[in-house]
Amino acid sequence: MLTIHPQYIQDANGNKSLVIIPAKEFDTIMEELEELEDIRLYDEAKKNDTGERILFSDYLKNRKKKNA
Repeated sequence: MLTIHPQYIQDANGNKSLVIIPAKEFDTIMEELEELEDIRLYDEAKKNDTGERILFSDYLKNRKKKNA
């Protein structure tokens, strides 16, 4: 589990309004979020996978035809 060390800044009414965390912890959080997004996209792609495959060379030929 990720351990973070937040520091809170309060507004004039004493309510927490901002959070400060060390840059290294922020970078770690961002990396974790990116990994979670990759997992979500992978899961979505797997769900929509029909099992149909084509050779990469055929893909390139079809792409060249479409762009011609």
